[in-house]
Amino acid sequence: MTIASTMYVLAVPDLKRSGEFYALALGFEVHEMGDPGWRLFVKDQCRIMAGECPDEMPVTDIGCHSYFGYLVVDDARAYYERVSQSGAEITKPLRDEPWGMREFGLRTVDGHRLMVGQELTRG
Repeated sequence: MTIASTMYVLAVPDLKRSGEFYALALGFEVHEMGDPGWRLFVKDQCRIMAGECPDEMPVTDIGCHSYFGYLVVDDARAYYERVSQSGAEITKPLRDEPWGMREFGLRTVDGHRLMVGQELTRG
């Protein structure tokens, strides 16, 4: 058996607001899914299915469990600049880590936390 791909599934309180955040701050395309309560956010090989759940517990109420993913990119510095300039909340500033990643953290408009990193070349 082979896992062909992965997709994240997130509950969000306001689908329109979430779509705007993913498009403007993170550079995702927003696609309809055939159900008015769902959208698919797409960037390169990353897929995030977002379902509107306005009456559910806010994700910020679950603290450290609000992390949902780690995106590995080819230029963390450029992505960090884009995200920072959009006004998104940075939860961890860009830095090189001893485990060989240049990474930063952010919080989405819905409160989900996401890490973004780039593998550093070992010399």
